[in-house]
Amino acid sequence: MKFVDEYRNLDDAQKMLGAIGRKVRRPWTLMEICGGQTHTLIKFGIDRMLPAEITLVHGPGCPVCVTPLVEIDRALAIAQRPEVIFTSFGDMLRVPGSTTDLLHVKAAGGDVRMVYSPLDAVNLARKNPDRQVVFFGVGFETTAPAIAMAVFEASRTGLSNFSVLSSHVLVPPAMEAILSSPSNRVQGFLAAGHVCTVMGFWQYEPIAAQYRIPIVVTGFEPLDLLQGILMTVSALEEDRFGVENQYVRSVTRTGNTRAQELLAQVFEVCDRPWRGIGVIPKSGYRLAPAYAAFDAASRFRVTAVTADEPEVCIAGRILQGLDKPDACPAFGTACTPEKPLGAPMVSSEGACSAYHRYGRGLAHLKAEVSR
Repeated sequence: MKFVDEYRNLDDAQKMLGAIGRKVRRPWTLMEICGGQTHTLIKFGIDRMLPAEITLVHGPGCPVCVTPLVEIDRALAIAQRPEVIFTSFGDMLRVPGSTTDLLHVKAAGGDVRMVYSPLDAVNLARKNPDRQVVFFGVGFETTAPAIAMAVFEASRTGLSNFSVLSSHVLVPPAMEAILSSPSNRVQGFLAAGHVCTVMGFWQYEPIAAQYRIPIVVTGFEPLDLLQGILMTVSALEEDRFGVENQYVRSVTRTGNTRAQELLAQVFEVCDRPWRGIGVIPKSGYRLAPAYAAFDAASRFRVTAVTADEPEVCIAGRILQGLDKPDACPAFGTACTPEKPLGAPMVSSEGACSAYHRYGRGLAHLKAEVSR
């Protein structure tokens, strides 16, 4: 456990907190992009240990959470077809659509399977030539290369019974959408280290320059996040902007160029709707024309499916850092991990899930019980 424990050392954490306390002089609002970072911050109580001047808000870096309801409904429509083996990463199985979720489709007889890699779905297609195998392609730039490789392999080997329902989203356009909003309150970003491992951080440099903010590429362990916060606050207090890299053990400025080349070959950038936020221009991937035959939405003719988001769910405001989960009137009552109204409550990276799991934001529930 050495390589985990060394990033969770209490003495080092206290020293880092002390350094942050000595540095901060003015109030600052920071956003961590990734839902994995959110869970670490809440689980270890880092947000409660920080000086009162620092406010952390939670960003749109949960790919399950930002997948729009209509895309879930398209997945459900495909998964219910008798000729289909529908495959997905496990975190999508309990995400609610308009009326049900993939696990209930499975319970009703649909052939829904969890896989650990998109290439597992390709192998399923090889072994089941009489069935259509569909992979639900959800994620940021982190998972997109593996899905691109699956499509590339299916194309290379002439595998005609494999397809992908693609709902990939990109981080930099989402950051720009947040910063350009009139209601923006974010003054510095902790960027997602795993995304930057693939893509590098050169894409963030124009954003930092245009909006004159610090962006610090940050890892996921407690000491990573504390150091990232210290670096961000230091830049703000010193009136500096630009991109810095805390996660040097995994991230370089250029990233994984081989993965980027594969992404550019298999996908093309497109406008993409985000759950609770709306369409963000040039914020997603769709299959490039040369690979359009592997588009499951077109193959199964579900592009016309529409859906309305539940009005009570404020996932969009949470994902933009405008509200925290406990501001939602349904939090912990009408919306729970067992019966979620929105993806942020059921996703393993969702902010609502983190607050519920670690007992945050339950003050209004305790008040009701005490009456």
